Amino acid sequence: MTADLWIPMTGLLASAGLEASGVEFMVRMQRFVLEMAAILIAARAGSLVFQRWLRLPAVIGELLAGVLIGPFALGAVPIPGLGPLFPRVSGTPVPVSPEMYAVATMASLVLLFQSGLETDLGVFLQYFSAGTAVGIGGVVVSFAVGAGFACWAGLAPNWLSPPALFTGAVTTATSVGITARILSELKRTGSPEGVTILAAAVFDDVLGIIVLAIVMAMAKAGGSGELAWSELGWLMVKTFGIWLACTATGILSARHLSALMKRIGPPEIITAFAFGLALLLGGLMEMAGLAMIIGAYVMGLSLSRTDLALEIRRHLHGVHDLLVPVFFCVMGMLIDLHALFSVWRAGLVFAVLAVLAKVIGCGVPALGFGFNLRGALRIGLGMVPRGEVALIIAGAAVATRSAGPEVFGLAVLMTVITTLAAPPLLVASFRGGPGLDVAHREGQETVELEVQLCLPELASFLFQRMANSFRSEEFFVTPVSEDPPVYQVRKDGMVFTLRQEDRSVVLSTPARYTDIGRLLFLEELVQLQSMMDSLRQIQGTRHLCEPLVRSLFQQS
Repeated sequence: MTADLWIPMTGLLASAGLEASGVEFMVRMQRFVLEMAAILIAARAGSLVFQRWLRLPAVIGELLAGVLIGPFALGAVPIPGLGPLFPRVSGTPVPVSPEMYAVATMASLVLLFQSGLETDLGVFLQYFSAGTAVGIGGVVVSFAVGAGFACWAGLAPNWLSPPALFTGAVTTATSVGITARILSELKRTGSPEGVTILAAAVFDDVLGIIVLAIVMAMAKAGGSGELAWSELGWLMVKTFGIWLACTATGILSARHLSALMKRIGPPEIITAFAFGLALLLGGLMEMAGLAMIIGAYVMGLSLSRTDLALEIRRHLHGVHDLLVPVFFCVMGMLIDLHALFSVWRAGLVFAVLAVLAKVIGCGVPALGFGFNLRGALRIGLGMVPRGEVALIIAGAAVATRSAGPEVFGLAVLMTVITTLAAPPLLVASFRGGPGLDVAHREGQETVELEVQLCLPELASFLFQRMANSFRSEEFFVTPVSEDPPVYQVRKDGMVFTLRQEDRSVVLSTPARYTDIGRLLFLEELVQLQSMMDSLRQIQGTRHLCEPLVRSLFQQS
């Protein structure tokens, strides 16, 4: 039954004397379609305004669009013949309809599955020491600051109560996408600070997921927050054990799973099968007392190093672009403006503390790995932005009634402020000398090899050829940014950054690997010259075009 038949069908059902529940169901579906239309249009309009015109992250526009049309703002205004488009729903953990929140939940699973697919497992092996220290320092300090702030602000009675736990978890989440864009624009992605930030961000993501799992389990196990230390220790061991067992099993069986999926059919079927497994693992995680999004992330992480990862991401891209803005818009709809205004002063203090927590928690450990104060500050500021994971955690807190709307309001203010403040601070921090101590600079200098071409199309062609050349040499090529296109290339201890800038292709490499970069560039340029010579041998395209033109306009 199509959507345009729902309204007349409700009348037919009523005139036929059917039960009121049937009519109510069809009216509910009609309202759901109208709500989805409003959310999709508002979310896309908000992202367009902020991303294209204001040059700010699209997520902020999607959030604010949700606030604007939500049940605490314009959504509560009656529409003639329909009533409020988004009436406040009572008797449920969230103020939006269950259907709408179900779509948002599915979108969060897509988002975390995609995040898992984009995670570079090689970072753990290549930059385990520095990345682990920086990641752990940022998570521990941020969690302590967040939980302590909740107790200080009167949002939680003690550190083990669910509001304090969720506030601490919200503070730990880092969104490195904004930092990656800034590093790319500054041409510092391949610098020691840039590599360390990206490596620490990967560990930060995984550790943040573990923290979320523990917090969710604690919230479910002891809603009052009165847990004995023995129970808390067992809960942490159990949570970490389940996560580690599922992750290890997934990673070890990924190749066999990939080989099995290749026999299923074309890539679109493989993508559906892979996402189905992510939903299955998410459901099992929920049954085990953890969160569904953790299962989706683990499945994506398991498949991230298979040769299917890029193909799955490419075919999931459309679903991601359609659903994820809905998620952020619905998250914005959960914001009670009155509650937000009531905590704006506390929100400003919370945001400042969140910035300092990452700068100190990530910067101090960096000092022990050869970075000076300037380099440590750059790493700390690079870990400051928060994003979608913080909002997912805050949304989970509201949905499970583990925390009130004040915690969500604090999370939104902190996310917006850190997202806006981090880029200019990071840019300013890179004005100056090197970030490494003198004793650690030898062999760490970054060299940029640049090839300029006459057309952007040729630069794009060479860019992709270079990426494929690295893959053929068994390097792990990871997309960092789409606009501008940036890849990080890793193998053993070698790290390169490949990016395209209009008509140029730039390869950033440590000085000791410059010869490898030059050799790969030379091979691809020779191939490109050979192709151009072959094209010149064609004396003209007229004899190729004429048959096509005649067949195009030939009358039957």
